Amino acid sequence: MRTPLGDAVQQLRKNKVAVGSLIFIVVLILSAGLADYLNAYRLQGYQEELDRTNQKAFAKQTLQDNNALPGQTSGNPNLQGFDYWWGADSLGRDIFSRTLYGTRVSIAVALVAGTVSLIMGLVYGLVSGYVGGRVDDIMMRIVDFLYGLPLLIVVILMQVYFKSLQRQGDEGALTSFVLDIDQAMGGMFFVFIALGALSWLSMARIARGQTLSIKQKEFVEAAKATGVRTPRIIFRQILPNILGPCIVQETLNIPGYILTEAFLSFIGLGVNAPTPSWGIMINEAFKGLRSYPHALVAPAVALTFTVLAFNFLGDGLRDAFDPRLRE
Repeated sequence: MRTPLGDAVQQLRKNKVAVGSLIFIVVLILSAGLADYLNAYRLQGYQEELDRTNQKAFAKQTLQDNNALPGQTSGNPNLQGFDYWWGADSLGRDIFSRTLYGTRVSIAVALVAGTVSLIMGLVYGLVSGYVGGRVDDIMMRIVDFLYGLPLLIVVILMQVYFKSLQRQGDEGALTSFVLDIDQAMGGMFFVFIALGALSWLSMARIARGQTLSIKQKEFVEAAKATGVRTPRIIFRQILPNILGPCIVQETLNIPGYILTEAFLSFIGLGVNAPTPSWGIMINEAFKGLRSYPHALVAPAVALTFTVLAFNFLGDGLRDAFDPRLRE
């Protein structure tokens, strides 16, 4: 028996670009989760992030010889015999390992920011669209006001504030607790907060529009007539019918989250060093572009292909789940 979900899956399988993008994203997620085991230097006791003393000594040594170039062996006596597959940066750190661990940051941002945006936007849009009337007007005017704010500027200001908290020494107990969480996560906690603050606004609008359309259907009117409670109608009758389009839309929003995190890290307002991030790697490679041009290739290519993969997958899901776009 044919079902709408089955038809959508069948349509998605015909889109080779979307299927290839899905496979790439799955491989990316597995690589992020298994980074400790895929790191070529883990078993040899290699520390991907050298401490400050070793960094200075190793950086000075790499400036004296050419052993940090791609495909050559490091001149550090502690790393004799280990080859850098994708070369090393100006501090002698393995670009392959840093790119691999940087995948964790981008995937974490995609999953966390996407989930927060989806949940907050769905709940807000569902309540606003279903209740309607003056409540709907007030809730949507709040969204319109927040939507008018420049998202990137607000995120930057929030990150500047969070970074200033890290430099203060008289924090309260709650602030210290939050800072400890952010430090343990390598600075990603504040990135999640900044991205989640306004990223749900477009989802709220979409969820409200879908809710206004679905609540006029006969099965919703029948549920009201039989005395079904409002929360049950919202989350058991309406939510399953609008979840598909909202997930598709959120997939299309994920590249924006990844690019925003990379930009914040590029300007020094993202994750904390030495946590590897593609944005930080691009910034460091840009500074030494003439001396180490190879250091820019890996993070730039990884960021580009990841953003394209999520875009292609989102387009494929939209075509598959929208009957009007099917062949």
